[in-house]
Order: sequence, then C-alpha cells, then structure tokens
Amino acid sequence: MSELLGTAVITGASSGIGAVYADRLAQRGYDLVLVARSADKLAEVAGRISAKTGRKVDVLPADLGDAADLARVEAFLRETPDITLLVNNAGLGGALKLVDSDIDQMTSLITLNVTALTRLTYAIVPQFIARGAGTIVNIASIVAINPEALNGVYGGSKAFVLAFSQNLWHELADTGVTVQVVLPGATATDFWAIAGVPVEHLPSEIVMRSEDLVDAALVALDRGEFVTIPPLQDGTLFDTYEAARQAMIGKLSTATPAPRYRKAA
Repeated sequence: MSELLGTAVITGASSGIGAVYADRLAQRGYDLVLVARSADKLAEVAGRISAKTGRKVDVLPADLGDAADLARVEAFLRETPDITLLVNNAGLGGALKLVDSDIDQMTSLITLNVTALTRLTYAIVPQFIARGAGTIVNIASIVAINPEALNGVYGGSKAFVLAFSQNLWHELADTGVTVQVVLPGATATDFWAIAGVPVEHLPSEIVMRSEDLVDAALVALDRGEFVTIPPLQDGTLFDTYEAARQAMIGKLSTATPAPRYRKAA
C-alpha cells in the first residue's frame, strides 16, 4: 500500500492538527515523516501511530524557525524520492493587538508561517512536477480573509499562505500536482494557550475539534477542493467572495486612474 501512496511529510506534527493529520494519513496507508521541534513528543506520536497502523513512521526533529534546521529539512525533501504529500502545518499564532505584541516574536512568527512554508514548498515542488504527481496541503486560517479577528501580523502571515497557495494552484494546474489550502477557524489545540488566550476562554460553539477539522479537510481533498473552510456552514458565501475577486481580474491595471479619483471641477 505504501508503495502506491508513498510518504507524507507533516510539519508541526507533535500535537494538534499536525498529529491528527499524521494519524489519519497513516490510516490511509501513507508512511510518514514527522517534523517538529520536540524530539520526545515526536517519538511519542510516532510510536503510537506506528503501533496502531503498522505504517513506517520516521521523525525529523527540527526547529523550522532556525535557518540551519530549516535547510536540513529542505535538503531532506529534495533528496527523498518517495515523498508524495507535504502538509505545511507548522506555525505560530498571535492574539494580542499590535501595541501589546513583542516585535521579535512577530518576526519569529513571520519566519515560521511564511519563510519556512515557502522554502519547504520550493524544495518539494520540482520533484512533484518531474513526477507529474504529488500533493501540497498548506494550513492557513480564517484570519487570511478576516484579519481583523486576531493579531494583524498573524492575519497577514496567513493571508500570505492563501495568496501563495492561490498562485501555486494556478501555476501547477497542468502538472498533475494537487494543491489545497485549509482555513481553520478556532480549533481546540494548544495554539490558543501559546497565543495568550486559553481555548477554555472561547465560546464552545465556535471551537472545532482538531479531529473534526482534519477529517473535513481530507474529505475536501478527496473531492478536489482547493480552498477548504471546514467551519463555514454556507459554502456559497465563499463562492460569492471568490467570484467577486475573479470579476476584478483583468481590470486592476490601467493607464489612467478611475473617474472616482479625479478632482472635482
């Protein structure tokens, strides 16, 4: 089975959404390589999943915010021929207002959420194109389209993930490579505690279990959906949003300003 499905690499796999992806993909028949900072937590997750599924589960401890560690994971992606799926899940969050945030922490957030995700994608895409197959799943957030909700740097980083994925999906349309971008809402993980707002302080009706999130995202992946927003109950709302965006394409660059920007006579 693994010869057909190959190996899935999952970043941020020691807990939360990443650990659930690892469990679900192993159950589907993928072998795994799990990436995260904590070697101990990775070993625990790997042992549990391997015992449960019988799949081969390797660990690659790395801090993707560290340039040397990131380069090591990039090299692994470039040099490992049986990788067929990359889940870019590792990331940092932020819930504080700009004036209450530490700029060094915000810079670290950008390094992980933007730079690491970009470099890992660049490392694996040439191999996927050459093979004519492969899947990239980028984990963004609803703040990509609702940046007012939390910290602006966090929202901006996830808007990058969405825009980057949109361009990637466009560029790779005829290559056989699949791209999906997932926009979770509030999810029951340690994200909130790290961001400074424990999940217990949120209304329970807006918080989704990480298992439910990943299961929904995988249903969407199986169906070929590009942008997946599991908590959005009325999918036509995003369809309308996207249609409005598409309607502007081809009209966004002209030699003269629009009449509404002319000075009154």
